[in-house]
Amino acid sequence: MRFCLIDQVLEVSPDHIVAVKNITAGEEYLQDHFPSFPVMPGVLMIETLIQAGRHLLAQTDPAGKRFVLGGVRAMKYGNFVKPGDGLRVEVEVVSRSDDGSVTLKGSGRVIRPAGVANGEGNGDGPMSVAGRFVMRPARL
Repeated sequence: MRFCLIDQVLEVSPDHIVAVKNITAGEEYLQDHFPSFPVMPGVLMIETLIQAGRHLLAQTDPAGKRFVLGGVRAMKYGNFVKPGDGLRVEVEVVSRSDDGSVTLKGSGRVIRPAGVANGEGNGDGPMSVAGRFVMRPARL
């Protein structure tokens, strides 16, 4: 199954990307997670960071290598992301290894439309997910 959790790329440079995932009540996974309190699952928050990282690496890799997740380190969770919210993710390259692996640092903040007055509408809202992860070239 292929699915895209990136709705919009706001900015991209060789070592940094900012993207947004908008959460709607129609998201299929919200039917089960959790029926009485629908929130974006933590694993999909990580997947959003990974997809943003993959998009970033595709912009800077002339060989067109495909990257897969090689590991996750020190991932922390904070606020819930609910229907009607957005998740603004920022991912940046920390280091590149000789074997082609890339260590990235990423974070996701809640965008709450009702929070525009207090700064949450532009992605400066509460932290939802943050940590480091490694992407390695896929071996086909």
